[in-house]
Amino acid sequence: MAMEQEPISVLLVDDHTLFRSGVRSLLQRHPEFSVVGEAADGVEGIKRAQQLQPQVVLLDLNMPGMSGLETLQLMLQDCPDSAIVMLTVSEDAQDLAAALRAGASGYLLKNIDTDALVRSIRRAAEGQTVVAEAMTAKLVAQLQGGAQGAASVSDLDKLTPRERDVIGALARGESNKIIARNLDLSESTVKIHVQNVLKKLKLNSRVQAAVFAVEHGISGSER
Repeated sequence: MAMEQEPISVLLVDDHTLFRSGVRSLLQRHPEFSVVGEAADGVEGIKRAQQLQPQVVLLDLNMPGMSGLETLQLMLQDCPDSAIVMLTVSEDAQDLAAALRAGASGYLLKNIDTDALVRSIRRAAEGQTVVAEAMTAKLVAQLQGGAQGAASVSDLDKLTPRERDVIGALARGESNKIIARNLDLSESTVKIHVQNVLKKLKLNSRVQAAVFAVEHGISGSER
């Protein structure tokens, strides 16, 4: 008999108590999730993330005191394996771009429906990037606007053949689990390769790496 899978651990960071309660109640209806903690501001959120090391953090963008963006950057230092997803009312393209540049695993709007939120958390836990459908066009426009990352073509020479395989897989939108299966690697090894790719290309997120790969023709179409 197959072993029952551990639920996905989720931390909620939002200054609105009622909103946190609503999301908690929603997720508690799904046994695949476990809300392991809540925080009302960025400082508390960072402490809770350090203690709990959740798989997914749902983080508000606009909070009093420390902003969601500052919280994201500091949280990633202590919890590099946590998928931090912004859950916000802001539909501003600059907020979206700033969050993804800072390393967010996703950007969702608070008017999201229940099924979409559940799918998004599941995908974020698998290592995928999740962006609200309403924001996708704005993300494309932002990229087409000529916003350049720090990476250059010459940086590609720093990548090993395996790292090129991995960045190509990121460009195809594959999760760590799928990359691991296709390349016959462990998920932990894939995580290391992803981190090395980001470091060598001076990028902050999987989204940036994927865009870079597509722009430089290394996305491939295999598998």
